[in-house]
Amino acid sequence: MIYEGQALSIKQLENDIAELTIDLKNESVNKFDKKTIAELDEALQKLASLEGVKALLVTSGKPVFVVGADITEFTDVFSESDEAIVDYLSRANAAFNRLEDLPYPTVVAINGFALGGGFEICMACDYRVMSTAARVGLPETKLGIFPGFGGTVRLPRIIGIDNAVEWIAGGSDQGPAAAMNVGAVDAVVEPGMLRDAALDLCQQCIDGKLDFQARRQPKLEPLKHNATEALMAFTTCKAQVAAKAGPNMPAPLAAVAVIEKAAKCNRDEALKIESRAFVEVARTPQADALVGIFLNDQSLAKKAKSWEKKSERKVARAGVLGAGIMGGGIAYQSAYRGTPIVMKDIAQAGIDLGLSEAAKLLSKRVDKGRMSSADMAATLNRIIPSLSYEPMHDADIVVEAVVENPKVKQAVLSEVEKEISDKAVIASNTSTISISWLAESLQRPQNFCGMHFFNPVHAMPLVEVIRGKQTSDQTIALTVAYANAMGKKAVVVNDCPGFLVNRVLFPYFAGFTQLVKDGCDFQKIDRVMEKWGWPMGPAYLCDVVGIDTCVHAADVLAEGFPDRMKADYKTVMHVMYEHKRLGQKNGVGFYDYGKDKRGRPTKQISEECLALIAPHISENRAFSDEEIIARMMVPMCTEMARCLDENIVESPAEADMSLVYGLGFPVFRGGVCRWMDTMGMRQFVDMADQYKSLGRLYEVTDSQRAMSANNARYFG
Repeated sequence: MIYEGQALSIKQLENDIAELTIDLKNESVNKFDKKTIAELDEALQKLASLEGVKALLVTSGKPVFVVGADITEFTDVFSESDEAIVDYLSRANAAFNRLEDLPYPTVVAINGFALGGGFEICMACDYRVMSTAARVGLPETKLGIFPGFGGTVRLPRIIGIDNAVEWIAGGSDQGPAAAMNVGAVDAVVEPGMLRDAALDLCQQCIDGKLDFQARRQPKLEPLKHNATEALMAFTTCKAQVAAKAGPNMPAPLAAVAVIEKAAKCNRDEALKIESRAFVEVARTPQADALVGIFLNDQSLAKKAKSWEKKSERKVARAGVLGAGIMGGGIAYQSAYRGTPIVMKDIAQAGIDLGLSEAAKLLSKRVDKGRMSSADMAATLNRIIPSLSYEPMHDADIVVEAVVENPKVKQAVLSEVEKEISDKAVIASNTSTISISWLAESLQRPQNFCGMHFFNPVHAMPLVEVIRGKQTSDQTIALTVAYANAMGKKAVVVNDCPGFLVNRVLFPYFAGFTQLVKDGCDFQKIDRVMEKWGWPMGPAYLCDVVGIDTCVHAADVLAEGFPDRMKADYKTVMHVMYEHKRLGQKNGVGFYDYGKDKRGRPTKQISEECLALIAPHISENRAFSDEEIIARMMVPMCTEMARCLDENIVESPAEADMSLVYGLGFPVFRGGVCRWMDTMGMRQFVDMADQYKSLGRLYEVTDSQRAMSANNARYFG
C-alpha cells in the first residue's frame, strides 16, 4: 500500500500502474470534505515522489463515484472572510492540479454519480471512462453558486464554450450518451467492463499508443477561439442564460462571466479568476437560501426515514376511498411507485374518472419516452377498481379522499373502519377539517391521522401527515413510510384548523383581499408577487385552486381563529363565489379563461370581475411594490411564527420546506423563516409594526419581538 487514509488509498497494481481509490469511511457516499481534500493532496505528494509508476487509475470504493463537495460545510465556510473562502478553494485546486500535473497518464473510472467536485476531479484526469449506470454534471448553480474546484476552467476547454455553458448554467446531470456526444468522457462501457476498460486505457498510454500529454495540454492553456468567435459565442450564451435564469438567480450568469473572463488565461490564472468570483456569488442571499434548501431537504429526508424505521410493517397494499381527480391522482402515484392500491367509489362514473386520470398521466410518460407501454400496463394493473369494500379488507392503509364535507367524511370513515383489519391505518386527505374531530366517529382513533396531498398529486411533492389527539406513533410511522414509498416529502404536523400550509396560506390571502378592499388593483398585486418570486400571484392562485375551495377553507380558518382570520367585510373572494366565478374549473374567476388556437389555456382580464368587485373597494389608490410585498408577506410570517410557537410544526426547516414543496414558495428565498433571517428580525418587526393597525395578522409574536431584541435567527 502506497498510502492509506480515512478517505482514500493508493496501491500498486501490475504493469507499473497505481490505483487511487476514494472510499470515505463511515459514510454511504464519497464527498469532498476538507478531510478528503487534505488526504488527496497528501497522497498525491507521496505518489509523485515514487519511482516505477507509469500510470494512475482513479476509482471509487462505493457504488457512486463522488457526489460533490460536502455541502454541510458550506454554511461555515461561507460565513468566513473572503480570504478564507479563497483558501478553501485553493486547497482543492492545489490537489486537483497536482493530479493533473503528474508526469504520467491518469485515467478515471466513473462508476456512478460524479457531480460537482466529483466531476471536477474527473476532468483533472487525462481520460474518462464512464459506466452506462453513471451520471455526471455540475449542479452548483442549483445551490446559488457555480463550480469552484476548476469546473468553469476545465469544462469549456474539454467540451467547448456552448456545451460548457449549457451544462454549468443549467445545473442538470448528464447521462452517458450526452456526455459521450460532447466529448466529456472518452468511453462508455457496461458496469462489469469499467475497470478493465480503464486499465486498458492506462496501458495504451504506457505503450505510447495514446498521447496523454497532447490530451492534457488544452486544459492548461487559454481557450482556442479568436476574438470574433469568442464575442459571438459569449454574447449568445449570456442572452440565453439570462432569459432562462431570470433576475433572481445570479449564479448562472456569473458562471458565464467567469468563463468569458478566464478564456484568455492559462489554467492557474483562470483558477484565480474562478475563486475570486466564487466568493462574490457565495455572499449572495440566493446562495444562502439555496444551500439552506438543500440542507433542510436533507434534514426532512432524515426525519422521514427515522419515522419509517419505527414502523412495524410496510405497506403491501393500500386503498383510496373516492375516485375522481384526487383519488385517481393518489392511485396513480401509489401504483406508479410500486404499491398496489384499491380505488373504491360508490359510482362507476367515479371509478371511470379515476382510472382515466391515472391513464392520462401514464400516457404522458409514455409519449415523452419516460415509460414503456408494458410498464404503463403493469402500473395500471396495480390499481384495483372496486364498487365494494371486499378488495380492501387486507389493506395496510386506506386514504379517504371523498368530498370535503365534515359529516360525509365522518360517515365514510366510520363505515370503512368496519371493513378493514384492526391494524390498518385510516388517513383522511382533508385540507382543513380537524383530525381530532373526525376521529370522534371511529372506534380506533389511535389508527387514524391526516394525510393531506396537494393538487395535482403527481406534481406536488409535499404530504402533510397530521397527528390528532389520539393518533399513535405507529400510525404516524406507517403513514410516513407510505408517503416515502410514494416518493413524497412527508412533514408531520399537529392538528389545528388548516393544519400548517393552509393555516399560513390564508393569512397571505387575507392580506390580498384587504389590499383589494383598500383600492389596490389585484392584477398589480399578481404582477408584483410573481416578480417577487411566487409562481403565480394570489388572484391567479385562487383561480387555480378554485374559488369555492378557497372560500370553504377561509371560512374554516375564520371559525378556528376568529380574532385574526374573520374578516369584518365581504371579501372579493366571497364576491366571486356568490357570482359562481369559481376560477379555472368553470372558466371564470378573477380572470377569464379560454384556449388559444393550439388548445393551450389562456388567461385574460375580466371586465365582469372588475365590475363585480368595484362596489367593495373603498377607494382606488396607488400602492408601491414594497407596500404590496409587506402587506402580503407579514401575515404569512406572523402566522408561521405562531405555528412554531404552538409546536404545530417542529422546526423552521420543516416549516420552510412545507411552503416550498406545498405552495411553490420561491426557492431562491429559502422559505419564509429563511426570508425573515435574510431581512433580519429587527427589520422585519419594524416593517410589520408599520401595518399593525390593519389587524392582528400584522402583529408580530412575542417570540419574534424577543428574537428582534436579541438579534436572533431561525437558522444558526
